[in-house]
Amino acid sequence: MKVNKQFVFIFTYAISFFVIACNSTEGPIAKPRMFPKVEFPDRNFISFDNKECDFSFEHPDYLAYGKDSIRFEENYKYPCWFDLNSKSLNTTLHFSYLKVNSHKDIDININDAFKMVNEHNIKALARKESIIENKDAKVYGLLFEIDGNVASPLQFFLTDSTQHFIRASLYFNDRVNQDSTKIIYDFIKKDIDAIINSFEWTNKSNKNIKK
Repeated sequence: MKVNKQFVFIFTYAISFFVIACNSTEGPIAKPRMFPKVEFPDRNFISFDNKECDFSFEHPDYLAYGKDSIRFEENYKYPCWFDLNSKSLNTTLHFSYLKVNSHKDIDININDAFKMVNEHNIKALARKESIIENKDAKVYGLLFEIDGNVASPLQFFLTDSTQHFIRASLYFNDRVNQDSTKIIYDFIKKDIDAIINSFEWTNKSNKNIKK
């Protein structure tokens, strides 16, 4: 019986390829992780000027003002606690404003701000702290950027060192995966920088406070 030489070659090649594949120590090539495409909102800046608050700043209108949802029942005590929400990015920027009467009040509030940041130490991989200083506007503070799968990757506080203190925290309103949220964080971080750079106290005072 004649054997087709071309068939023998193809059969031999196929068997050889199968043996090599079976003996390979390399596993299957993993496909890159895919994340939903993010539709970033337009940046149209507007002024935040609330009669209940002693400050103003510029922010993009995709960050919509809303009364503080965490302490809604206590809003009569904290009229200037509020959120800037983004439905498109599924984020919340929460603000807590307090008036102060002494250096002791400022120290307590600063310590509380550090405590809030330290709560993320368990999941944090690293933390960057940046000084905020605008002498002309009497705005001083600290910006915290927390690396890792944390609920609040950015927080900051501002004060005039005499009568005002405000703390802000950025939250993702879903389970945090830094690989998927980084692109959103990078986008909104620019707008938070704009908020800080345009921040001004509307009720300024030159009074000396208690130590």
